Amino acid sequence: MSVVNNDGIFPLLTPDYILAFQFSNWYPSFARVSPKSAIIRPLGKDFKHYLESDSIFVPEGSEDVAVESTISDDDDGGEHDDTTTTEEHFSFPELDERIRSVIREYKAVFPKLNFSSPKDASWVLPASSPLRCTSPADVYLLLKSSDFITHDLTIESVFVDCKTDDLPNYELELVLRKWYPVDHSREVRCFVRNDILVGISQRDTNFYDFMINLEIQRTIRTTVYNLWEEIVRPNWTFSQKDYVIDLLLTRDLSSGHIIDLNPYAPCTDPLLFTYEELHEVLSKANQDTTASWTFLPELRVIDSPLHPAATLNIPAYRHNRVPIEALTLSEGRNIVEFSEVWQQEVARAVREDN
Repeated sequence: MSVVNNDGIFPLLTPDYILAFQFSNWYPSFARVSPKSAIIRPLGKDFKHYLESDSIFVPEGSEDVAVESTISDDDDGGEHDDTTTTEEHFSFPELDERIRSVIREYKAVFPKLNFSSPKDASWVLPASSPLRCTSPADVYLLLKSSDFITHDLTIESVFVDCKTDDLPNYELELVLRKWYPVDHSREVRCFVRNDILVGISQRDTNFYDFMINLEIQRTIRTTVYNLWEEIVRPNWTFSQKDYVIDLLLTRDLSSGHIIDLNPYAPCTDPLLFTYEELHEVLSKANQDTTASWTFLPELRVIDSPLHPAATLNIPAYRHNRVPIEALTLSEGRNIVEFSEVWQQEVARAVREDN
């Protein structure tokens, strides 16, 4: 029914355990300490089909501008160039209106699906306000341009580490989170195994000089431990006490907000730790029967620009970034215009290759 990975380094990975980290399952318990969010479901098979379809384009009617047809009035279905392809057309008027309603309330949103967010597609929207969506078209294009969200589209990929044929029902959901600027230097990832906070890692792998201050490090460790002890631990209701928490600390580092909860599993990046190292901490805790384990866990940070994990001046998700030609074509155009021009350029390139 489930699998134990690497001699107990990971907990039992069952479908029920994985589903505990679906946004709609954990968010209600932590809504008061997490950014305001709206969950939209069911989405329907046509929306999933849109996300899985080829090329990047927005559904008809999703942009807050008039969209002109690419078919002329005198098109009578006669002969066409051999290079003409049949394009799929999608329209989600009810979903558009639900998205617009949330945007009216939140002013701007950042979308995600059940588990994954499209951070790798930040190039689609202005760099001055990354991932900020103010129309349904923004939401769709951000999701459509992401490789990360494909994990959430099939039941097989969601439960890939669960060695069982007895898979539960799985329904795609769209999450719209209230957008606001994020200071990535205050993001941390926290690892809890067997109800013990075993480690804290800086989440953004850039060097921040304030992070090397030992007093600040102790403040972060104390704040994270208190947040876990007072808020996360008593409100985590799933039977397995193994999870990974993403936190955004406040400017004064005295408190924080829960950004996400992830499974303690190979699919979750351990960042500046390895899972083997975290397992060693757990083993020491289990062996020390005299310890109360109200200690401050280890915090790992990028302590130098030369740190081997530092990515200063290297674009995040650089393997997912768009070609420079797309950036050039997008200049001065809205999303619908960019989508149309980009498809025309792709078709032109195919014709030239042929």
